[in-house]
Formats: sequence, C-alpha cells, structure tokens
Amino acid sequence: MPRISAERMQDREDSLLAAAREVFACKGYEAAAVSDVARVAGVSDGLVYRYFGSKRDLLLAVLDSFYSRIIDDLERAVSLSASFEQRVATLVHKHVERFVDDMALCRLFIVEVRNFDEYVGSETHELNRRYTSILMRILADGRAEGRVAGDIDDRLVRDMMFGGIEHVAWRHILAGHPIDVERVAGQITRLLLGGISTSRAS
Repeated sequence: MPRISAERMQDREDSLLAAAREVFACKGYEAAAVSDVARVAGVSDGLVYRYFGSKRDLLLAVLDSFYSRIIDDLERAVSLSASFEQRVATLVHKHVERFVDDMALCRLFIVEVRNFDEYVGSETHELNRRYTSILMRILADGRAEGRVAGDIDDRLVRDMMFGGIEHVAWRHILAGHPIDVERVAGQITRLLLGGISTSRAS
C-alpha cells in the first residue's frame, strides 16, 4: 500500500475539519454524527476515525482551529491600534463581528460546549481564557499608561464586556435579526471607556 505524504495527510485532515465544522454548525454537536461528517467530506466513516478517534475529538479539533485563527487575528488587529482607546474599540468591534461571521459556531459554543460537564479546566476552556486574556492585557497596559482608574476590577470589566456582547448577540440570534456591528460595537465601547477611564465622573 503506497505511503501518503505528510502534505496529503494534512489536506485530508483540513478537509475533515471543514466538513465537521459545517456539520456541527448546522446540526449541533449532539444531533451530529461522524457519518454526517464523512458524507459531507465525501469519504468513508473509517477514514474519519483514522484521523480522529471520536466525535468529541473532531469537535475539539474544530474549536482549536477556530480559536487559534481568531486569537491570531485579534492579537494582530489590536497590535496595530496605537492608543489604549483604539485597542479597546478594536477588541469590541472584532468580538461583535465574530458573532456575525461565525454565528452558528458561536451558538454551538454557548448552547452546548460550555455546558459540558467537563468544560471547566478543559482545553476549550483554556482557549477561551486565552481569547479573553487579550482584554486583560489591554487593561493592564492602559492602567500603566494612566488611562484606567486604579479602583477598576479587570475581571469585572471582562465579564461585563464579553457577557454583555454575548447577551446582545444572542438576542439577535434568537430573533433572527442582523446585528449592526458598527452601532453595537460603538455603543459598547463608549460605555466601557466611560466606566473605566481615569477621567470618568466620580
């Protein structure tokens, strides 16, 4: 039997991940089957299991690929923003935009993945922490620059920002209404900066 090159193996794995992402986004994790992924990818069930030991392994690989891509994209965008205010605005805009561009996958994460019994402490949980830690670094830098008030709890800012955006996005998802990224991101940014700035009203 001829050996498969590393490049060919990577192509197959990428193809399976793309198929798995489509299936999970469309059907959800619980309703999806490995046979669905195989059908979309145009391969046998057995080939899927050669690359991924289980449906859960497929899901984790999809989420790892998703998070790696958006973390790299977000860090790059934030690094190009000159001021503290611009970095906050960029982060908020990118996060709201993510719900628009990847609504089905975000819904999968909120509804199913985060409710797994083993989620806390899992690789996916750690990836989510890496994602939100970008905000924590922005706040730390802003405080060092004298832009963030000393009495502000960074974890509270994190929870309010990400939780608030999730709540707004989820409301639009349930209602089937499109999200106005510019308007929503702009309002949330103004609320955040107004609340954490050293120049805020006492």
